[in-house]
Amino acid sequence: MNEQSQEVILLSISGKDRPGVTASLTAILAQYGADILDIGQAVIHDTLSLGILFRLPETKVSGPVLKELLFKAYEFDIKARFTPINDVTYEEWVQQQGKNRYIVTLFGRHIEARHISEITQILFRQTLNIDNITRLSGRVSFKKESVLKNRACVELSVRGTPVNEQEMKREFLEISKHIGLDIAFQEDNAFRRNRRLICFDMDSTLIQTEVIVELAKYAGVEHEVSEITESAMRGEIDFCESFKKRIALLKGIDEKVLDEIARNLPITEGADRLIKTLKRFGYKVAILSGGFTFFGRYLQTKLGVDYVFANELEIKQGKLTGNYVGDIVDGAMKAELLKKLAFKEDIHLEQVIAVGDGANDLPMINIAGLGIAFHAKPTVQEKADNKISTIGLDGILYMLGFRDREVD
Repeated sequence: MNEQSQEVILLSISGKDRPGVTASLTAILAQYGADILDIGQAVIHDTLSLGILFRLPETKVSGPVLKELLFKAYEFDIKARFTPINDVTYEEWVQQQGKNRYIVTLFGRHIEARHISEITQILFRQTLNIDNITRLSGRVSFKKESVLKNRACVELSVRGTPVNEQEMKREFLEISKHIGLDIAFQEDNAFRRNRRLICFDMDSTLIQTEVIVELAKYAGVEHEVSEITESAMRGEIDFCESFKKRIALLKGIDEKVLDEIARNLPITEGADRLIKTLKRFGYKVAILSGGFTFFGRYLQTKLGVDYVFANELEIKQGKLTGNYVGDIVDGAMKAELLKKLAFKEDIHLEQVIAVGDGANDLPMINIAGLGIAFHAKPTVQEKADNKISTIGLDGILYMLGFRDREVD
């Protein structure tokens, strides 16, 4: 720019938002043949904040245009401030466009000033610069109670390279435990804006129960099943062995019991809202479960799921035999099924979302473009890149950049 004499000026506007402000100011700039180099506008509670970075042609001087802009601002009863930008400062700004960009999503039942303060301090220590802050959740009324549980979400667009990304994520996880807020950190790229497949675990994810526990209650073997489950969680036996031992205890349960349990499955908060929204935007939805296909198919009909892969209980003469049919869907199988579905749908793994709560969900969570530990145990949260612990499954919509007004 040193060989040119064009002036670069930042126009900053603040005041009460009124219709026609941007149109009037840019009309004046148009008369003088100005190039718009950058522009940003936000309105918070009817208060306008507008910034326009413009360049005048080398044949123009700034005096007349600034005078007209000031007069127009006076007419609208807003404040106008002009900042000349020198060549060095401008070129430094241009060079920053190659830096990495990330999206940090903060969401929970409510957001306090201390939440923003603690999280932005971490970003500052990691040398990340905040370019933009946007509220994704709807406006909250103090006058009436909403039929839905409160949700609050703010999205931060940040630029730069973290000093230590893993340490930053550990700090996010630790703070999240204490302040009751979820923090998602994602690279801002084309894949984030083009997810196409979501894969759910079923038990304690899509539904708020473990079906095998409900079946064990009917068989009077709840304690025995619980002991086997806990042994598997301690790593004393693997998932497949624990699965075989647990379903053997279900022998003799009447098939009608399965139907009764299915009709009373407690659907997780936000599941229906999430799936309906994603289906409307062309997503495919899959259940990849270590549970049972009988219940997966019930949810398939109820929620509009496209694919169901789970374990098939053997039923003869209307009763469970205590055996299973086909391969056991364990953690490794879930990951393989996810890969096969991505191939079938002709999409990249980065376009896949995987959601689960258990250790056997980690293989699929860790290969998906967006892996989410949902209301999971601490050890699972620590091994997943993102988590949801404060609100329902529809919190995933915030991670994808959806605003409440676009959903509801």
